[in-house]
Amino acid sequence: MLKNLKKGRDAYRRTEWDDAYRSLSLADQVTPLDVEDLELLATSAYLIGRPSDFHGFLDRAHHAHLQAGDRVCAGRCAFWLGLTLLLRGETAQASGWLARARRHIEGHDCVEHGYLLLPVAEQRLAEGDGGAAYETSTAAAKIGDGFDDADLIACARHLQGRALIRQGQIRDGLTLLDETMLSVIGGELSPIVTGLMYCSVIEACQQVFAVDRAHEWTAALARWCEQQPEMVAFTGTCLVHRAEIMQFHGAWTDAMAEAGRACERFSKGVDPEPPAAALYRQAEIHRLRGELAAAEQAYRDAGRLGWEPQPGLALLRMAQGRTHAARAAIRRLLGAVADPFQRVKLLPAYLEIMVATGDVEEARTACRELEEIAERLDADVLRATAEHARGAVELAEGDGRAALGPLRRAFELWRQVEAPYEAARVRVLIGLACRSLEDDDAGDLELEAARTVFERLSAAPELARLDSLGNRPIPPHRNALTPRELQVLRMVAAGKTNRAIAADLCLSERTIDRHVSNILAKLGVPSRVAATAYAYNHQLL
Repeated sequence: MLKNLKKGRDAYRRTEWDDAYRSLSLADQVTPLDVEDLELLATSAYLIGRPSDFHGFLDRAHHAHLQAGDRVCAGRCAFWLGLTLLLRGETAQASGWLARARRHIEGHDCVEHGYLLLPVAEQRLAEGDGGAAYETSTAAAKIGDGFDDADLIACARHLQGRALIRQGQIRDGLTLLDETMLSVIGGELSPIVTGLMYCSVIEACQQVFAVDRAHEWTAALARWCEQQPEMVAFTGTCLVHRAEIMQFHGAWTDAMAEAGRACERFSKGVDPEPPAAALYRQAEIHRLRGELAAAEQAYRDAGRLGWEPQPGLALLRMAQGRTHAARAAIRRLLGAVADPFQRVKLLPAYLEIMVATGDVEEARTACRELEEIAERLDADVLRATAEHARGAVELAEGDGRAALGPLRRAFELWRQVEAPYEAARVRVLIGLACRSLEDDDAGDLELEAARTVFERLSAAPELARLDSLGNRPIPPHRNALTPRELQVLRMVAAGKTNRAIAADLCLSERTIDRHVSNILAKLGVPSRVAATAYAYNHQLL
């Protein structure tokens, strides 16, 4: 027993979590561990992806503290049981443990009072009350300072930062998150708190499109995970973050590999968290490559595991020519969300779908909202998205001259943040705008530059779109379109929405949706703008 106990403690100090878990478990089977070693065993269980064992061992430690008359330490165990259950979404049990923790520490002047303010602040944030969350986390930070408790100070400071972000004070909030991360990368925190802070801060940076910070902290998280190869708890999440950043920067093959590694990593735990985020990331890359069947399956798998597969699934429906389904889905989603931090994730897809289906007025309204949010959040990525959207709307309304300004600004911003796919998509629109102004040489140069990027990325849908816009001799498709489809195409080219076309022709909007889908399929183009350009280029009108 003593040999395994010493081996387990030594492994714990070396952050060899699997060896620590195995050795301490063997020692515990011979003679029940004392409370300090039980807590080491519980932490090791958590870090190798065995949350049920973590709860069992920590519950034993909780009762051992009570039997020893140490209600404060029992309260701390109860807090961690409650918090980790809360993070898993098991709110009823979490509430019970947190209530028990509060009862244990009644009448005691202890740091645990500060810890118990953390879930209260989280709840205020979830309710959208940034002011109350800031007050509560400030109180927790004050207690942490009084007891010089590094874990509590870091948790509270990061909550203060997130609360400021919620109130629109983005720069101040990010500064507090940066301060928190100094403690994290300095090795000042316990292992579980270190991992929790990494994940929460990275998610907060992604929420406000602070791409550079998210990249920097994800790289630091990756280094931390690599130093502990036996750790499971946070490595899968790290790989998902890395995959998202790689995709943004155009490393799609590497991003797909990282998402696959995340799925493998999650599977190593006895009670693995569903790899839904990794599956969604894979679905996005499949969609961008034109691997539509694989994308469909991955979106469905992510949804089955509890992940909202939107807005990617709506964009997939567009790629499949199912425009009515795409529009219905994205409208439903946006109509159900009031939080600007959630809406801003949906608005770019909403705009793309509305422009593609001819609902330009809806797209213009959404564009104004996106511009307002971009101004508040002060993020280059959002500014690029808003300028991109503005140019697309102007182009959809036939004003290539008005489109060029925002599109060129969008291109410069996308280039600055190193987003090659988005930059290339903007160049396509710039090319179309130039062509609409009869500057075919400039337009062709933009389209060819975009083609180079799409070929490197294997972005098959975008390459197909470029092919449809080219000047290659292609057999005319006039005979492939029915007279009604030609009539609808002329009205699309005139800038009319499906709703307006339906009213003019005394048909249902669903019928017009079907006609437009057929036209896009027959012409081999992805959008109404492309169909219009194709029709003009090939004298179909």
